Amino acid sequence: MSTDTAVDTGTHATTVPAESDWTDRRDRHRTAVDELLAGHLRRRAARQPHPVHDFLFTYYNHRPNQLRRWHPGFGVVLVGDDTRDYRDHPAYTRVVVDGKPGVTVSRRAALDRLGTVEFVRDLLAATASRPPQLGCFGLHEWAMVYRTDDDGVRHNAVPLRLGHAGTDAVLESLQLRCSHYDAFRFFTPDATPRNSDILTRQTQIAREQPGCLHAGMDLYKWCYKLSPLIDSDLLLECFRHARAARELDMRASPYDLSDYGYSPITIETAAGRAQYVREQSALTTRAAALRQELLNRCTALAACLTDTRRTTGG
Repeated sequence: MSTDTAVDTGTHATTVPAESDWTDRRDRHRTAVDELLAGHLRRRAARQPHPVHDFLFTYYNHRPNQLRRWHPGFGVVLVGDDTRDYRDHPAYTRVVVDGKPGVTVSRRAALDRLGTVEFVRDLLAATASRPPQLGCFGLHEWAMVYRTDDDGVRHNAVPLRLGHAGTDAVLESLQLRCSHYDAFRFFTPDATPRNSDILTRQTQIAREQPGCLHAGMDLYKWCYKLSPLIDSDLLLECFRHARAARELDMRASPYDLSDYGYSPITIETAAGRAQYVREQSALTTRAAALRQELLNRCTALAACLTDTRRTTGG
């Protein structure tokens, strides 16, 4: 049973979990990350690339050792002998609670991130306000290889299921409806004008929608970009979601991933498109819950930091 207490450290109002509580959360987090990343770390040591899971550490640039490090989030004081791991972290400051030394994320470190907190809050709120669109069928991966040769294929060690001509024909037979700028910007020049909208970074907040797999995957990115203000418990749940979404993403792609144990979702067929929508819908529901959790944290953070800046002039 938690014995959290509320204190004011002079930097911000905080809670102080019992040492046994927070060290247990930390240890469970480390164990879970070690289990999730065991395969990736083995492959990395052997220099064996993986076209599905490497994306989580290349496009998303949060390193395994960073994911493994547990943070309680802003507004929590850690007290006890194990706080030595945090004492030299640039975002933490040392405090004293009931005569005992502790650490907490500093007000200055949090205020320095206020702009990012507000951007993420606004993006998540806008995304959550829209109905999900489930008619994209994962065609963004097809658009990234449209009218290319073998040298232009992103995962050129993996064959295309339908070959270049067959891949191009599928894209030309379906409406390209990508709403996510960070997928759209990798389209080939010939694919770009085929999209229903020309997307830009400036219109990201206006275009992002909750049915998009990549919008759900990016919840992981926003969590780690706000670390250590955001607790690692939510970060890990968003990583798990990103991993599941990436697998669906690539199963629906034009690549033949049978050698990696993935059966294709044949979006070139009506049955395949229906399967994609079913699996996309399930992930959309899960992403909505995680998005709301992160939005709640960002909203509370922004309000707290704005009030702190107003009252202290910091």
